[in-house]
This record gives sequence, structure tokens and C-alpha cells, in this order.
Amino acid sequence: MNTLDTMLDETLQGEDRRIWNETQELGWFELSLAQFTGTLGWVTWVIMVTQVTLFALGLWCAIAFFQATEVLAALKWGISGAVLWIMAINLKLSLMPKMQADRVIRELRRIELMMAARQK
Repeated sequence: MNTLDTMLDETLQGEDRRIWNETQELGWFELSLAQFTGTLGWVTWVIMVTQVTLFALGLWCAIAFFQATEVLAALKWGISGAVLWIMAINLKLSLMPKMQADRVIRELRRIELMMAARQK
């Protein structure tokens, strides 16, 4: 925490104190888990369930790929598994912009509090 954060922490009271505590910077895992709550939390749940399903299907295709004895069968299972894994990775990475937007919104709230504290 820097000096400005310490000064703000000492001067805020009531509702401002609650907002300040809610906008503290979150770590990577806290920020990731926060995606499962709120009004759009259901979207994250759907994406993650779909991602896990695609990964499991890709794993099944990979096992069949390594068990294949013919080239055509290996090609079929290998391409299918690779495509499923790429789709799973894309779905998981689609959550990153929302995490970044949440970080920006959290920082904007902190800036609003700093401006409000200066006006008092």
C-alpha cells in the first residue's frame, strides 16, 4: 500500500469505507473466482462447463489417436482432438477480457473515492 492509499484509508468513514474495502486489488485467483458471481456469473459457468466437456472429448480423441493402427483412423482422431482442444482453449481465454474489465472498473471506483476524499 502506498502513502496515498494509507491516507485515504485513514480518512474514509461509513459508506466510503465500505466501497474502499470492496475495491481493494484482488489477486489472480480471487479475480478468477469472482467471475462466477454477479449478474453474468451464469455465463462463466456455461463457458467453463462447455470448456471442460470439450477438453474431455479431446482427451478421448487423443487416446483413440494413440490406439489407432491405421493412418486414416489416426488422422481422424488426431485432427478431431486437436480441434476440440483449440476450441476449449479459446473458450477459456474468452474470459480474460471480462477479468481485465473488472480490474479497470475496480480501479475507476478507487479513483472516484480519491476524488471524493479530496473534495471533502
